[in-house]
Amino acid sequence: MSAARPCRPRLPTPPRPLPNAALALLLGLWLLLAAPVLALSDAQQLVVEAWRLVNQSYVDPARFEAVQWRRLRQGTLEQPIHSTGDAYDAISAMLAPLGDPYTRLLRPEDYASLMANTQGSVSGVGLQLALRSADDRIVVIAPLDGSPAADAGIQSGTAVMSVNGTDTAVLGLEGTASALRGDAGSRVLLQLETPAGQRREVELERRSVDLQPVRSRLIRTGDRLLGYLRITQFSEPVPAQVQEVLSSEAFSAIEGLILDLRNNSGGLVSAGLAVANDLLDREPIVTTQDRDGLSTPADAGPGVLFGGPMVTLVNGGTASASEILAGALQDDGRSQLLGSRTFGKGLIQTLIPLGDGSGLAVTVARYLTPCGRAIQNLGIEPDVTLPQPEPFNPGGDDDRWLDQAASVLLELLG
Repeated sequence: MSAARPCRPRLPTPPRPLPNAALALLLGLWLLLAAPVLALSDAQQLVVEAWRLVNQSYVDPARFEAVQWRRLRQGTLEQPIHSTGDAYDAISAMLAPLGDPYTRLLRPEDYASLMANTQGSVSGVGLQLALRSADDRIVVIAPLDGSPAADAGIQSGTAVMSVNGTDTAVLGLEGTASALRGDAGSRVLLQLETPAGQRREVELERRSVDLQPVRSRLIRTGDRLLGYLRITQFSEPVPAQVQEVLSSEAFSAIEGLILDLRNNSGGLVSAGLAVANDLLDREPIVTTQDRDGLSTPADAGPGVLFGGPMVTLVNGGTASASEILAGALQDDGRSQLLGSRTFGKGLIQTLIPLGDGSGLAVTVARYLTPCGRAIQNLGIEPDVTLPQPEPFNPGGDDDRWLDQAASVLLELLG
């Protein structure tokens, strides 16, 4: 077998000049590659900006890898996005795989309404609503004092069957609340069923309603004087209003305090921390954990506006910022919690405007109680569970839970 003959190196062939047609083709390709990428439309740019804001602030970056976050952006931009409405739909679809219902797009009307809520006022009919677990109906907790609903005599416990002809079973709780809001002077048609089972229709004219997030009164039981303080949400005016109540001449004489956080779904965490600061003396309030796993404790400053015995009412509508306050009061041994297990929202969101009137709500942190308890999906178990069904009108004359809270507080006073 003969050995393989080594190959002789081939001399390079001199290049032949390209024909004019080939030169033209190469020149065209070069111009095509060198051409600038087409600019994004305003609608597409809205999608890119929403992606960027969530990407830089969302609490759980590990979710991005799980849902192929960058590919989601690319796939979204490959869809036809010709209008602002298309952009809103695309952003909502892009955020859905994160599996976080609190990280969401807020269309202009929803963003404006949420911002108004944080400032303590809203344009609507003045109904506080809840989902009744016994039959999944949306029912009235209570009409706000001086609201169109109160003027129409709508009672606590009334079921809202439809709004402007749309069944509330289809709208859901959030959708029903949104449908009741609107511009002052506009009208809305409600179909109701009273607690006695009677159907009625009522047309209400929306107007600006003071949400009255802080309500207070004195309760005299025998020779004891108790203070009652209810906070329905943590909006901007709340800290100043709470300080005004606790510093008032009337409350200076109380021996004990009942704090009512029932159906307080949260609001501004900063407002909740300010109220905790009024009731805790140098005690820990909460620890927040950011996307990098860094923990930041928040402690109360020195001194309190009320340092006497107190109890706190909570229920399944107590969530977020109100759970921060309730958890601090319980863990620090400052107040017993009475009622039922709280909602279990241990995530903190920030609101980010997108510049066109819409905005994003983005989960940016988790929180732990002073003892290190996580609240998300777990809630807070009260020290004393009160019997069901719970009253539909917290703070009203027929509020059995409030009567029981007063009894527990009297026992503490001895």
